[in-house]
Amino acid sequence: MSEVQKPVYGGQAVVEGVMFGGKHHTVTAVRRTDSTIAYYHLPRKSTPMMNTLKKVPFVRGIIALIQASSTGSKHLNFSSEQLENDEAPKKTKEPSKLSLWLGVAVIGVLSFLFGKLLFTLIPVFLAELTRPIFQSDVAQIIIESVFKLILLLSYIYIVSMTPMIKRVFQYHGAEHKVINCFEAGKELTIANVQASSRLHYRCGSSFILFTVIVGMFVYLLVPTDPLWVRVVNRILLIPVVLGVAFEVLQMTNKVRDIPFLRFLGYPGLWLQLLTTKEPTDDQVEVALASFNELLRLERETEQGLESNNLV
Repeated sequence: MSEVQKPVYGGQAVVEGVMFGGKHHTVTAVRRTDSTIAYYHLPRKSTPMMNTLKKVPFVRGIIALIQASSTGSKHLNFSSEQLENDEAPKKTKEPSKLSLWLGVAVIGVLSFLFGKLLFTLIPVFLAELTRPIFQSDVAQIIIESVFKLILLLSYIYIVSMTPMIKRVFQYHGAEHKVINCFEAGKELTIANVQASSRLHYRCGSSFILFTVIVGMFVYLLVPTDPLWVRVVNRILLIPVVLGVAFEVLQMTNKVRDIPFLRFLGYPGLWLQLLTTKEPTDDQVEVALASFNELLRLERETEQGLESNNLV
């Protein structure tokens, strides 16, 4: 019972830092150029309609992605600004201009959708070039999925060669290690965190890979010829693929401790061997600072809600 009631936390690597999110708050901690740690905090805001949609299977994944893209872009923007500012760290306040908030949120969502669109359509045209050799619909879908997988792995490998992205992947590993350490019930120390795995079943990297796998099966239900029909189908089916892939991700996380079922999440874990790197102690320190600050804010909010209920 305690396992079911245990809070679920997620995170995201940012530039020289880590963002963690809970039920009520999201917090980013960033290592500045003067070695100090700066914090950025956003309360989670939602509406009754959003809360209802987040409970609907296949729809909740789309809502979660939109909210994650919007919130994540703000935290990423904060972390990037810290590298451009050599002044002493100041308490960061929530942006006051609504236009700025909406601008960052829209850019984050559009960037995600544009990237998804490219990774969906480019393999379609590449596969179509092989139509004289692989003419059947099933063969075309398999070839398309292979091209999509090659494109995904190539992109991740190439960007991981850059120093900045390599450090982001190290912070990604630190984020996973902190979550794994917390979920294992161990004391949150640098030593315990470093001893934890840098791979996690609930990672966004796994989700991306599952969109490729799920898409292959979903596309079997629609025609691949002529080309314009194939393109339209792929665009229209993006929400469907995302929604189903999210449910698959949640399912693999739930069965990760069950023998003979835990292997269902292995493909996502294998991809994380590329998207995460072993962090340094300094990077783990930043991740712990972010997570501990989140825990403090979550605890204070829960205590406030309990007090209000008593009154």
